[in-house]
Amino acid sequence: MEQYLRVGVIASTHGVHGEVKVYPTTDSLERFRDLKEVVAVTARNEKKLLLVEGVKFFKQFAILKFREVATMDEAQKYKGCDLMVSRENAQPLAENEYYIGDLLGLTVETEEGESLGILADVLQTGANDVYVVKRPDGRELLLPVINSCILDVDLEKGLVKAHLMEGLLDL
Repeated sequence: MEQYLRVGVIASTHGVHGEVKVYPTTDSLERFRDLKEVVAVTARNEKKLLLVEGVKFFKQFAILKFREVATMDEAQKYKGCDLMVSRENAQPLAENEYYIGDLLGLTVETEEGESLGILADVLQTGANDVYVVKRPDGRELLLPVINSCILDVDLEKGLVKAHLMEGLLDL
């Protein structure tokens, strides 16, 4: 499991006082109200701890003000950075909810134990999530995350048990 979880990406600067506009990668924009600190990760994997001084919202974005960033020029350096939170500061999950980062790489198999492949991505469609399974032959299998299809997720064993609904392998 990853030590840090991504909550957003800095899209641009906002104003002249060092604020940044953040595109959220978390389910709830309101989640940003509780942030006290984040780790900004650059494309070169450099990490910088930033303390959150202020939060406001504009359309689908969170506007954050960091204690360490006072000007627009300083904020520009963080454009494109991922914003991460430690697992301890992550939002608590409800039963049968998982962080996407914890699901990626799990082995997916049928209820009979036949290997279907590796969970490579999670598509968030609005109605329900869809697991993208990379098959051994390179093709992708799309599994809807509904109770009749996804039977069990065991992070300890690194395994997802799935019921193959009729026609799924034909797609």
